[in-house]
Amino acid sequence: MDSQRPVVVLVSADAEWFAVKEYYPDSAVYLNPFGEFFLRMVEKQSVVFMHGGWGKISAAASAGYAITQWDPELVINLGTCGGLQGQIERHVIFMPDRTLTYDIFEQMGNQQQSIEFYTTTLDHSWLKKPLPLSVESGLLVSGDRDIVPADIPSLIQNFHARAADWESASIAWVTARKFGRYCLILRGVSDLVSEQGGEAYNGMSFFENSSRQIMRRLCDSLPAWLACAGY
Repeated sequence: MDSQRPVVVLVSADAEWFAVKEYYPDSAVYLNPFGEFFLRMVEKQSVVFMHGGWGKISAAASAGYAITQWDPELVINLGTCGGLQGQIERHVIFMPDRTLTYDIFEQMGNQQQSIEFYTTTLDHSWLKKPLPLSVESGLLVSGDRDIVPADIPSLIQNFHARAADWESASIAWVTARKFGRYCLILRGVSDLVSEQGGEAYNGMSFFENSSRQIMRRLCDSLPAWLACAGY
């Protein structure tokens, strides 16, 4: 990796971004068209931390903006995801090797082709072992919606999904497929959803507390992830 070029760390949800700013309290925060960002040296590597925003639209647009603005070789997305109960456990750090957008409903053409168009396979062979954290891999699905309990059987049956979020498929597609940059997605499972409902669906406090714990853990490990990436 070229240590002269900055690494971009994208953070999506507001609660995740608040936790990152809390972790780096002395950072000078600036504004760009998508929200806040700050620059720090992590060990000896320049890193741009950027609040990309929640949802597919903000995620795709902010990923493209960050790449054209700072020209990173590596984009890292730190955040959270919801786990499908029985497929993954809460607090697991999920490092997906494939992402797809599942809330595409094609009625004029081929549904599967449309989903495959926004599916990205992530190659992690460039990461040196051992990894800083124990991680699990698999498919992470994204949609502009929280996990609907009634959708869980089809997400498992049709896609073999283990977890879901709002942004990862967009970030992976823009970063890896369109710009050809290295892309590392690390999402901690903040809550579980079953066909009976979700742990975090009675208010924001559960998610916010989980986000704070997960983001601190991911920020703690960031220097080691950069070392694994060759910085």
